[in-house]
Amino acid sequence: MQLIETEKAVLPTPWGNFFIFGFEEKKNGKNHIALVYGDIKHSAPILSRVHSECLTGDALFSLRCDCGNQLEMALARISQEGNGVLIYHRQEGRNIGLLNKIKAYALQDKGLDTVEANQKLGFSADERDFSLCADIFNILNVKKIRLLTNNPFKVEMLSNAGINVVERVPIIAKRNTQNAYYLKTKADKMGHLLPK
Repeated sequence: MQLIETEKAVLPTPWGNFFIFGFEEKKNGKNHIALVYGDIKHSAPILSRVHSECLTGDALFSLRCDCGNQLEMALARISQEGNGVLIYHRQEGRNIGLLNKIKAYALQDKGLDTVEANQKLGFSADERDFSLCADIFNILNVKKIRLLTNNPFKVEMLSNAGINVVERVPIIAKRNTQNAYYLKTKADKMGHLLPK
């Protein structure tokens, strides 16, 4: 187990009261959270979202990506379901970090796509490690999930880490003129299952 649970508290949101759980990585002290809604202590597959941190999209309302919209959609879907888990995975910019993400944005401003920008900076297209999220599901005693994602790689990584992903549930955010090329790149180069 790479993580320890630190504390939990009630988190009121526009979609109802969630419990917020804190987790800390043993090796480096990095923090992650999970939002839990309703009763997840049963054997039915739990509607879940692994949401990778995106300060620009989630908190600053950037139109360059679909992250903020997906976060709100996931919280609303979990609330409507009556129970569920959202893991907020602290791996900004597909785990290249905030400052490198801004550098990648600057390269995109010059015509590179999101994958090319990461590679130009010396990173792979996606540097994330989802095994930490599997640890969070295990700590929460959630063994079977219906995963809100368009990313088959995320399903594969969680499955390889021992989480039984019984269904992939699409979570299609609005397309706009600013994120259309980004979404096309996610579909064409990263295998995300998005409408054309």
